[in-house]
Amino acid sequence: MTTQRTEPAQNADERTMLEGWLDYHRQTLAWKCEGLSDAQLRTASVPPSELSLMGLVRHMAEVERGWFRAVLVGEDPGPIYFSEDDPDGEFHLTEQDTWDHAHTVWQAEIEVARQNAAGFALDELSRGKSRSTDEPFSLRWIYTHMIEEYARHNGHADLLRERVDGATGE
Repeated sequence: MTTQRTEPAQNADERTMLEGWLDYHRQTLAWKCEGLSDAQLRTASVPPSELSLMGLVRHMAEVERGWFRAVLVGEDPGPIYFSEDDPDGEFHLTEQDTWDHAHTVWQAEIEVARQNAAGFALDELSRGKSRSTDEPFSLRWIYTHMIEEYARHNGHADLLRERVDGATGE
C-alpha cells in the first residue's frame, strides 16, 4: 500500500482548506509508518524516551478521540490505551501490540472525527469545555489545533523513521 498525500487546493474555501491540511498531516503520519514491520514500528527513538512510530499513531488515535468525541460532541468515550495508572499508556508498547490493530483503531477514530465535525459549522462551539478555562472551543480552533498536533508529531515521525531504516523525506 502506498499512502497518497494530497495538499489542499490553494484557492479552497476555509473549511475545505482546514480539513485538507488535517487530512494531509494524517496521511503524512501513515506514510512515515509505511513498509515497516511491527518490531520497527515499536522501536523507540533513544533512551530514555519511549517514543515510537506506533506509539505516535496510538497517541493520535487518543487525540482524535479526545477532541472530536469528548470535546466537540461532549461524549465520554473513555481512553483507548491510557489509564489513570498509566497516563502515557499509548507509548508503552509490548510485543503483542501490532500495526494492524493500531492503524485500524486510528482510522476508526478519524472516521468518527469526520462524521462528528460534519455536523458543526466552523464557528459553532463545542459541547465540551476547556479544563483550564471552562470555555467551549470553535470547530475552527479544534481543526487548527489538530493540524498543529499532527505537524509537531510528524516532525518526530521524520526522526523516528530515519533512525529505524534511514529513510528521509519531506
